[in-house]
Amino acid sequence: MARPLVVIGMLGPTLDNGEGAGRWSRWRPSVALCQDPALVVSRFELLFDPKFTSLAEVVAADIEQVSPETKVNQVRMALRDPWDFEEVYGALHDFTRGYEFKPEREDYLVHITTGTHVAQICLFLLAESRHLPGRLVQTGPPNKKSPRLPGTRAIIDLDLSKYDRLASRFRVEATEARSFLKQGIATKNAAYNALIDQMEHVALRTRAPMLLLGPTGAGKSELARRIFQLKHARNLVKGELVNVNCATLRGEQAMAALFGHTKGAFTGAANAREGLLMRANEGVLFLDEIGELGLDEQAMLLRALEEKVFLPVGADREASSDFVLLAGTNRDLTAAVAKGEFRADLLARINLWTFTLPGLAERREDLAPNLDYETERAGAAIGQQVTWSREARERYVSFATSSEATWPGNFRDLNASVTRLVTLAEGGRITTALVEAEVARLRAAWSPIADDDPLADVLGARAAKLDLFDRVQLAEVVRVCAGSRSASDAGRKLFAHSRLEKSTSNDADRLRKYLARFELTFDELR
Repeated sequence: MARPLVVIGMLGPTLDNGEGAGRWSRWRPSVALCQDPALVVSRFELLFDPKFTSLAEVVAADIEQVSPETKVNQVRMALRDPWDFEEVYGALHDFTRGYEFKPEREDYLVHITTGTHVAQICLFLLAESRHLPGRLVQTGPPNKKSPRLPGTRAIIDLDLSKYDRLASRFRVEATEARSFLKQGIATKNAAYNALIDQMEHVALRTRAPMLLLGPTGAGKSELARRIFQLKHARNLVKGELVNVNCATLRGEQAMAALFGHTKGAFTGAANAREGLLMRANEGVLFLDEIGELGLDEQAMLLRALEEKVFLPVGADREASSDFVLLAGTNRDLTAAVAKGEFRADLLARINLWTFTLPGLAERREDLAPNLDYETERAGAAIGQQVTWSREARERYVSFATSSEATWPGNFRDLNASVTRLVTLAEGGRITTALVEAEVARLRAAWSPIADDDPLADVLGARAAKLDLFDRVQLAEVVRVCAGSRSASDAGRKLFAHSRLEKSTSNDADRLRKYLARFELTFDELR
């Protein structure tokens, strides 16, 4: 047995109007819908403004005449201005909240042919948000090929999950957007994939600032460029991308570069300058290393974000710019706020959407696909296609994914390393010999030989092979030994608390055994 069908629709004062016997030869949407022999309407909720009560009664009577099985409920809905979106939406929303829908027992059609265009839009939105739990029905007058009533009818279900081709298309677009932000590189890192998914979602749905955190070389600048390209491709911004490294901006020149200046505003200002914020109008402004901005520039930037206005240096009239802000930093801005080096109100404004990019060492499973990408890019730069021998590639990946490879410069280190290999490849082929030379160069570059490395003098190149945990612990042991008179004295300092729990203790022997793990002796350190 078919479920009862309920139609919800607005009375059309123009389209539904008609007088005398002649009205039956005229197409009237609300009546014609119920004349459709393929559509059995059990109930018609006819919404109308009280000033059209007479017409509503005529339409209701005519519906019941052409479709005796249809009960018409006349629902009064007073509207001062039927073209006021807020008022019409509010009235229809109140109707949906007060109506007892029974979707488990009844089917609903929302008629969007009658009423003002504003009313039709509001009905669409309420159906799309499922406040009206039904499908849309659009009717039209009879066409020339079939001039008889009731005319045409089309039913639209807004549940996109039921449209396989649309759902497939949206999945493809989402994948393309995610791949776009990943620079076209496959990644096996689940955390990075989840991060990119969320960034794509945010980038396409809001103009709010986005803050990109992460170590130097993690790809913040490249990702900012991709976010801009994605927004531009979807017509979310019309202007250009303005990329600024805030670490290069200092003093009065920083204020002038960002916000512009008038002619003669300061010594050397021979001409007026619009400034980078103005260049970014209707586009994207990427402030890399935003933590390096001075406090005065931070205050001006905050006002530009909140009010879209700022005062160029030397000007007495404000300028306006509407831009999307992307910011990047490798600094701890919360710590900078605590030190008085960064404004708390600016951080609160840009910290709505914060994304921390992992370093290359945290994505070791992605080194292989990134290696292919960097090889192709470096080859294109010199106009030559370069390939790897199987042994050379295996050797490089083995080293690159080991704990020995720290990648302190992240993707900048990888890019530089591959660029060297591609440039030196004779006949467009990277050999094992080239890789071994490159591995040695990287080891030397990353070896902690710096003066501030406490392990450099005692371990030399071996220090590079230590895990961070062992490095931190051993560095403190070395420091204590260097300042102690004897192994027993050093042991008492290092094991001051644990030795109290022992009836007897040999601190010197305990220390010697620890140092032996690293092939060290106390005398060497002393």
